[in-house]
Amino acid sequence: MKINLIVLLLIATSCMAQQTTIYTIGDSTMANKKNPETNPEHGWAQVLQQFFNDNTIIDNRAVNGRSSRSFIGEGRWDSILKTLKKGDYVFIQFGHNDQKFKAPSRYTNPHSGYRHNLIKFVEETREKGATPILFSSIVRRNFNEHGTLIDTHGEYPLETRLVALEYNVPFIDLQYLTEVLEMSYGVEGSKKLHLHFEAGENPYYKNEKHDNTHLSKLGATEIAKLAVNELKKKASYLSKLIK
Repeated sequence: MKINLIVLLLIATSCMAQQTTIYTIGDSTMANKKNPETNPEHGWAQVLQQFFNDNTIIDNRAVNGRSSRSFIGEGRWDSILKTLKKGDYVFIQFGHNDQKFKAPSRYTNPHSGYRHNLIKFVEETREKGATPILFSSIVRRNFNEHGTLIDTHGEYPLETRLVALEYNVPFIDLQYLTEVLEMSYGVEGSKKLHLHFEAGENPYYKNEKHDNTHLSKLGATEIAKLAVNELKKKASYLSKLIK
């Protein structure tokens, strides 16, 4: 009986040791939302677990309103470094809030502060024996009167790409991929990817809601699919973790 118990404990310990954690860090477009059963809003990393096998843990540390600067300044990055281990991954997507120059605790210059923070994430991830993967920000639904999608992110996605090239980091261009996604749904149809409700249309909102930045569950799932498909191409070693 004791031998059987020991064997079971060894098997359990072995299974736990084989688990890989993927930490996702970023802003509200990735973050977990409260009351997911009733809340129409979802972050794309919130729905990511369904695409990975049982030996993979998605530890979503993205938080609403955070930039690369405030994520570090609030100690959130340090808390990840305490548990980050060899063989883990860190998915990094910032930019939405780094560009908010009226919020000094969040704003970063794309060529200095933002770049510096991305490099910090990359280097410190690697020091732990883990693998960083950089993502450009998803687009906002920002169509002009001619039905053309207009960029709102400026030079932040480009800086992400440049850091990825210089430091040989897999780069997932979610800005481009989500531009194509938005356009495929069209000016009106793309509202379904976001939070567009008239007053009384959805019980979660008392008033009308017209939000072109944050995602519906459909939008979050579509973007998670795009991310996973690109990961298979750009980081093929992750394929063993993907269903």
